[in-house]
Amino acid sequence: MIFMPEEYTVEIISPTKKDEILKEIANRRLFIRKANIHGMCIEIITDEKDFKEAWEDNFKFMSDDVRPHGRVVAIKSEGDFIVQYEPISKTCFIHNCDYYGYVKSIALAVAADFLEDYYSIHSRFSIHGSCIDFNGHGIAMIAPSGTGKTTHSYGLLLCEGSKLVADDWFFVQITNNAVAYASEKNSYIRDDIGKNWHVFQPLVDNAKLDKYKRAIVSVEDVIGNDRLCESTTLKKIIILKRDFNDENILRKIEPREALLFLSKHDFCNPHQLVRDKRKIAMRLNFFNNLFKYTDVYMVNTIKDPDTTQAEIRKIVKEII
Repeated sequence: MIFMPEEYTVEIISPTKKDEILKEIANRRLFIRKANIHGMCIEIITDEKDFKEAWEDNFKFMSDDVRPHGRVVAIKSEGDFIVQYEPISKTCFIHNCDYYGYVKSIALAVAADFLEDYYSIHSRFSIHGSCIDFNGHGIAMIAPSGTGKTTHSYGLLLCEGSKLVADDWFFVQITNNAVAYASEKNSYIRDDIGKNWHVFQPLVDNAKLDKYKRAIVSVEDVIGNDRLCESTTLKKIIILKRDFNDENILRKIEPREALLFLSKHDFCNPHQLVRDKRKIAMRLNFFNNLFKYTDVYMVNTIKDPDTTQAEIRKIVKEII
């Protein structure tokens, strides 16, 4: 039976092993689609029609004439769920998983790995987090799983003048400022999105939910047209935590504390394909540079969503 595990590890494989796997599946009926992810061509190869259709709804189209910068191969095979990555060609195999959330996150992780390896050329990194624009000024939210990132990101979308850049993953270029760029065309939401903010319930009611009670939707269907934004200049970074031993709900923090928290929590990103010393050093350096251009806040989400959201909106008021 195909299943979705709580966590997964990534097995790094050789180019020879990659070629062997591709040869093994060459005679299958496969769907192949290309996506434009922040200018990169990321290709999916899959024998799952549902993955192909979700991919088409989720990401922007890329012409078949463009050679891929990376690929995700999501297939059924004998054995357990495993993820294998060949970093030279940026090819990631996902065996025996029927959860599209892993497919899309790993596609973004492949794109992120490509940018890291060509950082001197492209000067871009990625963040597993959300980003909301307010009249050209961006607020990003970074958080460990289960601390309320999705809840409070969508709460901010109810503020006047807000636009969604990304609700899960975005790319950042640092020059004389820090600019955040969208990664996806549409959002992959959970069925409980309307629990706290009822305006979003129609997204669930009108969606075709998968077996994990998620669906690809456009938030503009409920909050109005022209509420998506391709890029914004980052001004504030909010890090969420849930610590019942800390009575503070909101406080501004120094970059050093933010770096220590992100390092301790694996950059709040469970979808890093390579975690060697070089990559970790690159990520720490990126966030250290990013915090030179942004204010950083710690929000402790131990209170109810309305109370916490009110505190977060105090940060928004500083830039609008």
